[in-house]
Amino acid sequence: MFLSVKGLTKAFGELEVLKDINLDIEEGNILAIIGPSGSGKTTLLRCLNVLEVPNKGEFTFDDGFKVNFDKPMRKKEITELRRKSGMVFQSYNLFPHKTALENVTEGPLIVQKRPKSEVIELAENILNKVGLGDKMNLYPHQLSGGQQQRVGIARALAIKPQLMLFDEPTSALDPELVGEVLKVIKDLANEGWTMAIVTHELKFAEQVSDQVIFMDEGQIVEQGPPEAVLRSPQKERTQQFLKRILNPE
Repeated sequence: MFLSVKGLTKAFGELEVLKDINLDIEEGNILAIIGPSGSGKTTLLRCLNVLEVPNKGEFTFDDGFKVNFDKPMRKKEITELRRKSGMVFQSYNLFPHKTALENVTEGPLIVQKRPKSEVIELAENILNKVGLGDKMNLYPHQLSGGQQQRVGIARALAIKPQLMLFDEPTSALDPELVGEVLKVIKDLANEGWTMAIVTHELKFAEQVSDQVIFMDEGQIVEQGPPEAVLRSPQKERTQQFLKRILNPE
């Protein structure tokens, strides 16, 4: 078990966005998170990286590190949690005034204080891995959406996280560019990365994930292997969602 999440709750004012979430993420596995807009998928992902701090619940990692959100978080805990995961956003979030290479080196150099020569070599290797070896010195405005998103993936990989988090990584892309980003994620899956992916690409989720959770109204309605949740869902709400997505009228 890489990470166990127990009793996770998050509210914004009176609005409870996550309600008693319990899930386990196995090391080397891919968790796909699906559900309608407003169901809490992105908030769950942001809580795993503490971009949003939960109100209640706890995280327990396989290395013994544990965080209880029923009490205020210490800065040390936030830093340790963020070290464990790398986030890929749906809107790229690249620095517009920095090249692809500089975007990738920013975290390891500035935040992790790693040696410059080591970081540059690492960044070049990762950009080659995601197919951007010839784009290192270009700025975001000189790249396509798919290329920008691959820089975003490279940037997350550069901090050497144990868990990769993807928030609908293809939602902002033109349809013809979706495949190049999904290929990179598939390659990472084949390398054994532990990942949690919020996605509306159901075929992709079925191909790469080890576990799928379907969320609605801040709760996990159904979870299990992709063939069970996506092909033979037991819950009526999951059936309704999949029917609307797969057979739109």
